[in-house]
Amino acid sequence: MLLSLQAPSAANRLISALPRKDRQHFLAACEPVQLVFAETLVEPNERIRHVYFPTQGLISLTMPMYGSDSLGIGLVGNEGMLGISLTLGMNGSPLHALVQGGGPAWRMSTRTFRRELTKSPALQRELKHYLYVMMKQIAQTAVCTRFHIVEARLANWLLMTHDRAHADAFHITQEFLARMLGVRRVGITKAATALQNRGLIHYRRGHITILDRDGLEAAACQCYQTNLSTYAQIMSPRSDTRTDRMQQIKAKAE
Repeated sequence: MLLSLQAPSAANRLISALPRKDRQHFLAACEPVQLVFAETLVEPNERIRHVYFPTQGLISLTMPMYGSDSLGIGLVGNEGMLGISLTLGMNGSPLHALVQGGGPAWRMSTRTFRRELTKSPALQRELKHYLYVMMKQIAQTAVCTRFHIVEARLANWLLMTHDRAHADAFHITQEFLARMLGVRRVGITKAATALQNRGLIHYRRGHITILDRDGLEAAACQCYQTNLSTYAQIMSPRSDTRTDRMQQIKAKAE
């Protein structure tokens, strides 16, 4: 069960990118919650009841296959949101969303989110950009799954998790990694052992510690850097200071 808590001290990058007035109005309509490890937030084809904007938590997105199999599609941390399909007018999600790393987040009901979306062109623009980024990353994941070796793909996912976990150590089981990468557990064991023998990670009983970040980036496939570049290019940062200065200049001119 999700727990209510005080407002998150960290920021969600999508919300932070909004102009000050829009951001303050949006946050006033949110409630702070604590994402709980292993909590399912939405099932495939289930109606979306809330959207989530993590600030420190981590959500994994998987696409169900036949039987109990699934494939990892992406991760959501403080760079994004869960529930982006609502911007397309869809009520449900095709993906399974599971909390991979607990932490604070902002939550908003679907009804309120749709109302806020109609009121803020800046929010619409930001989320359209994010939707494009997600589409690009999903396509990149398909290419990566088809053409890159397990060891490089594992390094890629560990880096993605590290970016969003905001910590060098995190909990992630071999079974979960096998499902995310679409391989057998023996493949994860072999790849994790290779990375550990190179001194890049320490792995024991589901607990992973990143020891050499630079080395892990060198071991990962190019997909990791491609995804970073896509986000940086599309989600162009906007400074609060610059926005405030422009508003001040406009006020003086008037």
